[in-house]
Amino acid sequence: MPIEMFDLAGADPEVRFSPFCWRIRMAMAHKGLDVRTVPWRFVEKQAISESGQGAVPVILDKGRVLHDSWAIALYLEEAYPDRPKLFSGTQARGLSNILRFWTQTALHPVILKTIINDLFAAIAPGDKAYFRSSREARFGMPLEKFAFSPESGAAVLEKALGPFRAALDSQDFACGSKPAFGDYIVFGAFMWARAVSPIELLDRQDPVYEWRERMLDLHAGLGRNAKLAHGLTV
Repeated sequence: MPIEMFDLAGADPEVRFSPFCWRIRMAMAHKGLDVRTVPWRFVEKQAISESGQGAVPVILDKGRVLHDSWAIALYLEEAYPDRPKLFSGTQARGLSNILRFWTQTALHPVILKTIINDLFAAIAPGDKAYFRSSREARFGMPLEKFAFSPESGAAVLEKALGPFRAALDSQDFACGSKPAFGDYIVFGAFMWARAVSPIELLDRQDPVYEWRERMLDLHAGLGRNAKLAHGLTV
């Protein structure tokens, strides 16, 4: 029986844009696990109420309901030890945890400010009132005022990516010669942008761009072949 995963969807149910869900989609592909994704919208809290909270990803596996991308990754590693590893050991898990917090504090805020208008356009009509009211309360300003221009966003992101870029000068992936969960954490942020916005965040000469290209082709092109809200390839 496949693992069932609630996955954040846009107005088009085939457009999946959550950075946290993308971490787990890539992790399950890495492990070669069979998964059935269920399109979920922000206002559909009742559908995942068994998880005890209101955000995705949520997975159902072997009678268990789990939420939070980090907790799910740890569960998959423990529940499927015979499959390819997401972490090469406790030290790798610790370093991936650092990448998790760096991504969420250094990358996510910049990307969100850059793509917010495109993101709002891509979400389901029934989610728009909830999204606007909840985010404007969080930001303390209208979405339109919160947004960066594409040029400003790319410039701020270029600086934020400095440590990551430096590492990629001497290795193909964040985790070394092969991708692992640390890569999927960072990649989720870029799939978030790619799914909803035509804005190009990276210069094509940037080692991070080259890394993203390698990531897009992993697992039979899971990322590259994903449907985009804007219909463009970025």
